[in-house]
Amino acid sequence: MLVSNNSYVASKSFILNGIPGLERVHVWISLPFCTMYIISLVGNLGLVYLIHHEESLHRPMYFFLAMLSLIDLITCTTTLPNALCIFWFNLKEINFNACLAQMFFLHGFTGVESGVLMLMALDRYVAICYPLHYATILTNPIIAKAALATFLRGVLLMIPFPFLVKRLPFCQSNIISHTYCDHMSVVKLSCASIKINVIYGLMVALLIGVFDICCISVSYTMILRAVVSLSSADARQKAFSTCTAHISAIIITYVPAFFTFFTHRFGGHTVPPSLHIIVANLYLLLPPTLNPIVYGVKTKQIRDSVIKLFQGEKCTHIQDN
Repeated sequence: MLVSNNSYVASKSFILNGIPGLERVHVWISLPFCTMYIISLVGNLGLVYLIHHEESLHRPMYFFLAMLSLIDLITCTTTLPNALCIFWFNLKEINFNACLAQMFFLHGFTGVESGVLMLMALDRYVAICYPLHYATILTNPIIAKAALATFLRGVLLMIPFPFLVKRLPFCQSNIISHTYCDHMSVVKLSCASIKINVIYGLMVALLIGVFDICCISVSYTMILRAVVSLSSADARQKAFSTCTAHISAIIITYVPAFFTFFTHRFGGHTVPPSLHIIVANLYLLLPPTLNPIVYGVKTKQIRDSVIKLFQGEKCTHIQDN
């Protein structure tokens, strides 16, 4: 569906082409993607239920973890079902307004996710550097305000994106070589200058990604200084162990995110499109899939709560019989 004018933009659709060059193996590629999506649904919903159910997990660290799980569910659900429809049923057409909505939710909630990771780093900083004042500093009202501010920052900064895209004339192909509507993938189809889109995208990346990473880096620098100053090796080990799951979550989230960001803007001719699109999908799938597993393995309180929950259900089942 090629067009010679821009009238189709407001009323017709784009074509999501999946992973170019790998069309013959789309079904096989879909299998690990679908498996990871199912694991992410089960893992994150289970984690949110566990945190809600167990009073011992009603602490700031686990409230932030529940927020992270909910955001992970939203981001992967925004794109994965659409990708699976492309892989399985060759349903590639997406309405222009639906494309803009997908773009908004995708970028908005990935921005919120970055903010939650920053809040979790600040939580670890307070817990390790000011353990005696932890409960008085991170009260429920403070947590609610921090979560609301993070949500509003992510959403408000993304509102201009759909409008910036909608103003562009599209007089070339309407085929997007991707599995979802990413901002840069869409604007590259325009036959007008996209300088404003690129500048605003970089500005948002600085205000969210770079700012959050700087805050995380400062928090962990202070944590490292506090831990090193501890006299007991057991205390140092315990302090470090409380941070390993969060550090793993940061690596899982930011490494593919930065690869996707920089290849879109600076590596378009050196990185194969198929590799870029696969990593872009993994960027949305890996955190929801691995975060519940990492926190389940690395966090003793969560492991104990899972065992307690299953033992309680087992006892209830025995009593009912």
